Amino acid sequence: MTSTYDPRMLPLAAFARSGGQLPGSTPIADLPRLYAQSVDAAQEGEAHFHATGSERFDATGHPQVWLHVSGHCQLTLECQRCLRPARVGLDFERDFRFVANEALAAVEDEESEEDVLVFARQFDLLDLVEDELLMAMPLVPMHETCPVAPRFSVADANFDAAAPQPANPFAVLADLKRRPAAD
Repeated sequence: MTSTYDPRMLPLAAFARSGGQLPGSTPIADLPRLYAQSVDAAQEGEAHFHATGSERFDATGHPQVWLHVSGHCQLTLECQRCLRPARVGLDFERDFRFVANEALAAVEDEESEEDVLVFARQFDLLDLVEDELLMAMPLVPMHETCPVAPRFSVADANFDAAAPQPANPFAVLADLKRRPAAD
């Protein structure tokens, strides 16, 4: 079922019970932590996402709220090889199960393959999308092929020539020996 849900205030229980679907997009500028990672904010477009809610029953027959979320965007990051802007694709697809409280989430998250989150009546889906896109960022962003050849040297050609040669301590001693002693 597709309906008009607000991704900032998603009613999780009703969304899951109805098998809700929420495709959408939001400007990257509306995701402040992700937007702050961009080196060229003027180029940033939109982050696209799709959420599907479902209600599944556990072994004891109790209903559990599940959310399947996927998303993608293009973000301009600094290439760590050539230090120029690089457009990087960020993608994710995850399943989340919701539980009643933080303590239960901590215990069950260690034991289960899916991610476990704390249930909230009004859930901010865009915060979750932003979190997942941030975690999808590469540790070392790079172009596949840099537009300019990167420099792999840390010093320029004149670096060694510019350094003055220190005085040889033995030459200084020899000079002192040659001078007449002053009384």
